[in-house]
Amino acid sequence: MQETSAHSVIVEDGQSEHSRAGWPVSLNALRNVFREERLFLILSVFIGILSGLAVVCFRFSIEWCRIYLLGSGTNLSPVRLFLAPTLTGLAIAVLVIHVFPLARGSGVNQTKAALYIFNGYIPFRTAVGKFITSALAIGSGFSLGPEDPSLQIGACIASAVGSGMRLSRDRMRLIAPVGAAAGLAAAFNAPISAVLFVIEEVIGRWTAGILGSVVLSAISSVVVTRWFLGSESLFRIPPVELKRPSELIAYAILGIVGGVASVVFAGGIGYLRPRFRELAPWTQYIQPAVAGLLIGLIGYLGAPQVMGAGYEYMDEAIHGHFTWQFLAILAGLKILATLLSFVSGTPGGMFAPTLFIGAMLGAAVGGAEHVILPQFSFSPGTYALVGMGVLFAGFLRAPMTSVFMVLEVSGNYSIIVPVIVANTFAYVIARGLQPTPIFDVLTRQDGLELPSMEEQREESILRVEDAMRPPTDPVIDGEDTVDRAARVFQETQRDALLVRLKPNGWSNVGRDELNTFRQEGKGAEPLGSLLQARHVPGLHPDHPLDMALRYVDRWQLVPVVNRANLRELVGVVTQRDVLERYRDFGGE
Repeated sequence: MQETSAHSVIVEDGQSEHSRAGWPVSLNALRNVFREERLFLILSVFIGILSGLAVVCFRFSIEWCRIYLLGSGTNLSPVRLFLAPTLTGLAIAVLVIHVFPLARGSGVNQTKAALYIFNGYIPFRTAVGKFITSALAIGSGFSLGPEDPSLQIGACIASAVGSGMRLSRDRMRLIAPVGAAAGLAAAFNAPISAVLFVIEEVIGRWTAGILGSVVLSAISSVVVTRWFLGSESLFRIPPVELKRPSELIAYAILGIVGGVASVVFAGGIGYLRPRFRELAPWTQYIQPAVAGLLIGLIGYLGAPQVMGAGYEYMDEAIHGHFTWQFLAILAGLKILATLLSFVSGTPGGMFAPTLFIGAMLGAAVGGAEHVILPQFSFSPGTYALVGMGVLFAGFLRAPMTSVFMVLEVSGNYSIIVPVIVANTFAYVIARGLQPTPIFDVLTRQDGLELPSMEEQREESILRVEDAMRPPTDPVIDGEDTVDRAARVFQETQRDALLVRLKPNGWSNVGRDELNTFRQEGKGAEPLGSLLQARHVPGLHPDHPLDMALRYVDRWQLVPVVNRANLRELVGVVTQRDVLERYRDFGGE
């Protein structure tokens, strides 16, 4: 008896309980599943290590390009300010047009396209092109960042590993986000933020398997990066704290200003990018060069801080080395420089410019508020850090990532309340003024239709309670005889009724089926004993309505029961109810 019970657990559906042939088939299937799961986790670690090494080389390459093209001194030569970005822009244009056409853009949308369109495949040539062109662009002074390219480089490495291992299609679709998390974590030196961003904006969903793989790859890449570059965070964070609750008003104001600035920034990219692309084809060769020339002009006129990623200048803003007026000017010029860089088709990311604008704007708003409201304590480091999160939430529209990014960078959880308050205001204002997030704008400009994670989060979800109808028909008790149930049918004139089984099960029976039981001479038998093997799954009012679709085509009536009492019927749903609700919802 014990052997039969154990055997019945393993045997596949449709096989006899006593068929010994079920053992090897089922065990092999289980072994294959667990083998693939383990292999994917091991590959995630391997991808993280490779991505970390690639990002380290990428960071060194950017620094070498900066030293070689702009010089190693703090005072940049005027000749280099003009010639380095201009000539490099010409070289980048030639490379992008003739050698690496897929290297354009930031890299985030390209990774999403690999996931949803190309089954996880990204040509490795794209990683090489992204590495070379982005290092040249950022190193020569273009206002772009290394994080987004690092994300795509990691995704390309993961795609190459997955293709070499001949993974299944489902696994290949997930391998690119695993590499993306590794690349972004290495660039940020912040594994939690990288994991959240990839899940929040690239995958849009998560399971235990996905989360485990993404976390392992991110941690592995960060370990490698810290081995070569040290464990220090991007910025030297001074002590930050919230002294009085009334200061939250000042952070709310920062959130409002940051939300408006995010809309201006995103709106500028959305407006200028298609217009630059509509210009004559020959202009594609000189657009990066003209953008580089104008950025060099900004640096020559007194704001070289806007050139490149600008991490060192964010650090200076955090430590209060600039006046609030100059910080506001730098924020505006950084928006302009980034617009010129990105819309010209120069490869590079928007993460670092977003953080730069946020840091400068936050410290500027904090300094101005302190002048107007001197009773509020002013810490430029606190306002700069909160400002980073504000722009991240408003411009990139990743509210959860923006909070944890600031926490990881600062290492101080006392700042969490100002960050949440300011980020919430920025996100709500940015969403209200510009409903379409910037990554979705860029995707649609490229002629692609990728899923919008923000739109998915905001979608109304139909639930079973939206389609169910009240249980007005009588319910037959499973202990009632077939003849008693037939009399109930005569009284109700229904074609099908629900049957309550013991102890908690449900079934249903139709008029024709009941007549068949009577013709077979089973009129005196309890109806429940005849239906015991045919349970109808019970739904709950809060279940998504698509769950009902799994059952309504097999059963005429599906019960909706109370979670606290599975014998209490709160509603009934049929196939017609579900389809009509979807039809009405589509017309709303």
